[in-house]
Amino acid sequence: MTVPGRRSSTFSRLLRHGFTDPSAAERLLDSDELTPVRSDPVLLEALGATADPNLALLGLVRLLEAQPGPTRRELLDTLIAAKPLRDRLLGVLGASAALGDHLARHPRDWEALVTYEPRDLHPGVEEFERGLSGADDPVSLRIAYRRCLLSIAARDVCGTTDVAETAAELADLATATLRAALAIARAAAPEDAALCRLAVIAMGKCGGHELNYVSDVDVIFVGEAVDGADEAKALRSATALASHMMRVCSETTVEGSIWPVDANLRPEGRNGPLVRTLSSHLAYYQRWAKTWEFQALLKARPVAGDIELGEEYVAALEPLVWKAAERENFVADVQKMRRRVVENIPAAEIDRELKLGPGGLRDVEFAVQLLQLVHGRADAGLRSGTTLDALQALAAGGYVGRADAVQLDEAYRFLRSMEHRIQLYRLRRTHLVPEDEADQRRIGRSLGLRVEPVAELNREWRRHAAVVRRLHEKLFYRPLLDAVAQLAPGEARLSPEAARERLVALGYNDPAAALRHLEALASGVTRKSAIQRTLLPVLLGWFADSADPDAGLLNFRKVSDALGKTPWYLRLLRDEGAAAENLARVLSAGRLAPDLLMRAPEAVALLGDGDGGGLTPRGREHLEQEILAAVRRAENAQQAVTAARGVRRRELFRTAAADIVGSYGTETRPAEADEGALVDRVGGAVSDLTAATLAGTLRAVVREGWGDTLPTRFAIIGMGRFGGHELGYGSDADVLFVHEPPEGADERAASDAANRVVSEMRRLLQIPSADPPLLIDADLRPEGKSGPLVRTLNSYEAYYRRWSLVWESHALLRAEPVAGDEELGRRFVELIDPLRYPAEGLGEDAVREIRRLKARMETERMPRGADPKLHTKLGPGGLSDVEWTVQLLQLQHGWAEPGLRTTRTREALAAACAAGLISAEDAAILDEAWVLATRVRNAVMLVRGRAGDTFPSDGRELAAVGRYLGYSDGHVGDMLDAYRRSTRRARTVVEELFYGA
Repeated sequence: MTVPGRRSSTFSRLLRHGFTDPSAAERLLDSDELTPVRSDPVLLEALGATADPNLALLGLVRLLEAQPGPTRRELLDTLIAAKPLRDRLLGVLGASAALGDHLARHPRDWEALVTYEPRDLHPGVEEFERGLSGADDPVSLRIAYRRCLLSIAARDVCGTTDVAETAAELADLATATLRAALAIARAAAPEDAALCRLAVIAMGKCGGHELNYVSDVDVIFVGEAVDGADEAKALRSATALASHMMRVCSETTVEGSIWPVDANLRPEGRNGPLVRTLSSHLAYYQRWAKTWEFQALLKARPVAGDIELGEEYVAALEPLVWKAAERENFVADVQKMRRRVVENIPAAEIDRELKLGPGGLRDVEFAVQLLQLVHGRADAGLRSGTTLDALQALAAGGYVGRADAVQLDEAYRFLRSMEHRIQLYRLRRTHLVPEDEADQRRIGRSLGLRVEPVAELNREWRRHAAVVRRLHEKLFYRPLLDAVAQLAPGEARLSPEAARERLVALGYNDPAAALRHLEALASGVTRKSAIQRTLLPVLLGWFADSADPDAGLLNFRKVSDALGKTPWYLRLLRDEGAAAENLARVLSAGRLAPDLLMRAPEAVALLGDGDGGGLTPRGREHLEQEILAAVRRAENAQQAVTAARGVRRRELFRTAAADIVGSYGTETRPAEADEGALVDRVGGAVSDLTAATLAGTLRAVVREGWGDTLPTRFAIIGMGRFGGHELGYGSDADVLFVHEPPEGADERAASDAANRVVSEMRRLLQIPSADPPLLIDADLRPEGKSGPLVRTLNSYEAYYRRWSLVWESHALLRAEPVAGDEELGRRFVELIDPLRYPAEGLGEDAVREIRRLKARMETERMPRGADPKLHTKLGPGGLSDVEWTVQLLQLQHGWAEPGLRTTRTREALAAACAAGLISAEDAAILDEAWVLATRVRNAVMLVRGRAGDTFPSDGRELAAVGRYLGYSDGHVGDMLDAYRRSTRRARTVVEELFYGA
């Protein structure tokens, strides 16, 4: 006996075997029905292996209670002796209360689980038809259906079949059931059966051979009159048969129902006739069908009735299915439909929705179906109605990454397994993950999660849902699909003839050369070629959106040749959102960005959407850290500066690519509306990059020549556009060099060291190499080219005190320390502030001198033959006009207005407006003209690959500048008119503010 207050040994054993209610289990084990096997350890072990041992034990006791005396002993003996039966029967009883109820009502049905022949492991439609053969009324059909379902569930919970095989068996059982139900309907109305041919077309999961345990069985009916019969009468007869067949399956009887038969996918849905002729179906799909109806037809499969008629139906509609992707807004329609499904889920259920919620089963199915419809036009191997088979075909064809396909496959199988276990418990149609912990425990254990079933189940579920959500967004919304879907028929796979036609239509100047590039890229049977064939039809369209499609394609071939053996390159373009379109824009926008890319093609990775930095410019601190780290690793100064220049080239590409993409826009993101922000981004990025490059070069030169410390403090002062954070792609670095020997040091040695530093820096930054040179211009120093290249701080102070001219104070407005000794740079700024922001402002003589210098520059420095009205720097209303006007205001009022004490033109202009020195309207006019002129200069450099201050004379280059500025083909005249108009208005303001007109 058990000592009071202590648990029995049986109670402890039950706990160890997974029973959550050991007390109830003890009472059941003590029942008379289990007396012969109560102490048999085999039974307890088997019960402990089930999803819910308590449920399995209760089901077993109920089954034994329902058995006649002799059969009960037979069942117990077989249960203990035959492991296959034990695992199957107890496995089902522990996973499904509904099937336990069925066995209690039909106690002899356990015998269906005894046989264990190979042919029983994977039954098909014929085996299930034999299992249903004796059913000639709705009740007996339900009993036979459950008996067959029992065997499917047994194989499922025991792991004999995987989730895909189970779903296929359920679809085959549904097929056999529809045939049996139709036979019952025919037998009840033989006169109707004699008048018509009726085909039952399975749709949805049944059609796709991937049915759930409990799901609507979607069908479409096709009817025809037999020879000599009246068509109208035949259709009425066919409708009566179809309706009766649906009732046989759907109506509730003493044995419940089987599942609803849903015919709402038919033409016109519930408002349309239940049965149509084949010609009527065809007419509807040709004229009226919506996009989703063609998507639904992907899974159409004749399953019952007149199979020959059903096959005719599928054959007639199949060509229409694979033309659906040619419909206007096809991809957008499918995506919109998926979003609508998610939006209609009640908020309280969305986090538990296994099928329709974000990261659910429908995400996988929609993504796969969309890819099938887009690419299946040209690749018949993709035309499967089964999700996992189609996914495998997409991966094999290169349409989906192999790793992505494996992850999607695993996630889909796990989610479908969860769905099966949830539905199997009560045989109810649901896709909600239960909130009750006991339910989650049973599901987790049924999936093999035994340590902490609830926690493990939720962790695995969330992990797989996150994978689906991430990959669904990458595949389903991949911008490539829109473009492929918009191609004319046959163009998703380019034949040579179609390619030539396409190239001519897109405006390629040299279709023959372009075709050679295409053949080199896409020929062959490798996976790489398959991916290229998927990408190229889309890329050609994006190249054609530029001013130079030929250059875009040629550059793409060069990049592909250079990166052809790297596994990530084509995967990036195929999978990473906007990467392919970004690359197309960059390669066809001009010479600079492709030239920078060709020198190190791996920089194409910057164009993706991942976490590798993307196209966002890096800040100066980050750049300086990277360059100084490279300098430390280098063996000598030349190697160090080569590394610094490599970083500069990569970052110039990043900046140029971001500028091009922002200016062109993409199909999912419009062009940057704030052109001033684009200009500021480029100016700031290039200026920071130049400063970091100079800092790294200075460190390298000092380290090689003097170790850690130079025998004089040394600073580099940025001037002009460099100091103003307004450098363009082709700008030189305007600088001043200042040094200061330590107290007691040899001044000549210090001066020699400073001059050697400057000379070596300039040499190293201009050594011919694959990286663009950085030219250092020190001509704004005191005495210009005639003066010493480097001065001490005291020398600057003496010069500015005695000899400084107005133009030098003017130039110092843009002075800002950029590298070297920070304290020395700060003291230099303190030295020059009184010069550039003179107390009480400029005198009249100084103002006249500045105006004279400006007028002289306009006449003397304008290139011969240039159109002054289109010269961005020196022309009327151009950069020089705006900058000199703003700088005059700084010289006059900077002493009193702190906001004017900035090296940046747009900042100073805004400060002048805020201080009331210029009206908001005039400030806006000057700002617009300055931004436009700067963008034109940037565009010229991007397009031509070399700096220029005027619009190109070559028509194609001019069109490329126009495209960068937002003007489409044929509108370069509008661009020039807009530029003249903007600068003309700016010149009027300059005349008033600068010249006092």
